Amino acid sequence: MPIKSYQMSFQGEVLERGFWLYVWEIVSGNNRYFYIGRTGDSSSAHAASPFNRIGQHLDFRANAKGNSLAKRLKEVGVNPRTSNFRMLALGPFFPEQMTFDKHKPFRDQMATYEYELANFLKTEGCIILGSHHIGIVVDNDILIGVKSQVLNFISRP
Repeated sequence: MPIKSYQMSFQGEVLERGFWLYVWEIVSGNNRYFYIGRTGDSSSAHAASPFNRIGQHLDFRANAKGNSLAKRLKEVGVNPRTSNFRMLALGPFFPEQMTFDKHKPFRDQMATYEYELANFLKTEGCIILGSHHIGIVVDNDILIGVKSQVLNFISRP
C-alpha cells in the first residue's frame, strides 16, 4: 500500500506571539465556510501566535480546549478530514503584554476587528462560522486595510 504524503508551508513570522487576526477558509464538498479569529486570551495576559492556534483549533478530542473551530465544524456537519483548509494571518497588531491590565485594551480592540470583519464578510455573502462580539472603537483606517487584505484572500483559490 503506498504511503500518502501532504505538504504544508508557512512564513516563519507567524510564529511570533502577539495580537493577530486570522481568517480560515474551509472548503467541504461544494460548501465554503469562513472562520474569523484572533489571538489574545479573554481570561489571561497571553497572546499566542497564529501558528500555535492552528493546532488548538483543529484538536477534535472530546476534552480539547481552545478548539472553537472544531466545534463550529461539527455543528454544521463538516468532516474536517475530507475538507481543505487555508488560513490568512494578519499581524501582529500589538505585542504580547506582561500584565492582564495592559492586555485587556488590546484584546478588546482585536475583538472589535474580529466582529467588524465577520459582519463585513457576511455582507459579501460568506458563510461565517461562530459568533463575534464588539469590544471598543477601533482605527477605521486599519479596518479598511484588513478588509482589503481579506477580500484579496477570499477572491483567490
